[in-house]
Amino acid sequence: MKPSFYDASARQDSGGPSPVLGRRGIWNTGLRSPDIIEVEEHIAGLVERSTQDLRVAWRELHRTGPPPGLSRDLLIRALAHQLQEQTHGRISRAQRRRLQSLAREFEKAGGAFAPCVVPKTGTRLVRQWRGRTHAVLVREDGFEYEGQHYRSLTVIAERITGAHWSGPRFFGLTKRGILAGAGAGR
Repeated sequence: MKPSFYDASARQDSGGPSPVLGRRGIWNTGLRSPDIIEVEEHIAGLVERSTQDLRVAWRELHRTGPPPGLSRDLLIRALAHQLQEQTHGRISRAQRRRLQSLAREFEKAGGAFAPCVVPKTGTRLVRQWRGRTHAVLVREDGFEYEGQHYRSLTVIAERITGAHWSGPRFFGLTKRGILAGAGAGR
């Protein structure tokens, strides 16, 4: 049987600190930025490990057994993810909130989500429409157009055109609009 997930004996023999179970898992060795090649080798080595060894590694990391029915493939992926997270760091809370927001939008749209650019507060969106220039100021709580506050770009696009338009698409904030150079008026 192979040694536990992280071979502590090699580090102890070299005089290095032994792994400590803690918030960062069994790889908290006091080194803040482990060698990336070493981490890649650990990840590649997961595939060669027996399922029993992978379960032991999971127990060392999470202080509990893996969920029943968790496939070997998912076990390897989860352990590899933990290694990468501990090497490179976790995503920020802001990034996590943005991903959760995108997931909710995706679920609401039934899987037909088209990502768009999210303009920063203070950005001025300008669009030519039928010979007239229209400017919208992005505010923290919505948008400002001709001195009035709006919660949605779509409402502003409808007001400008007199027809239903997707506001982000009208102002060129969709991926398609950016690639096509949206913003040119009719």
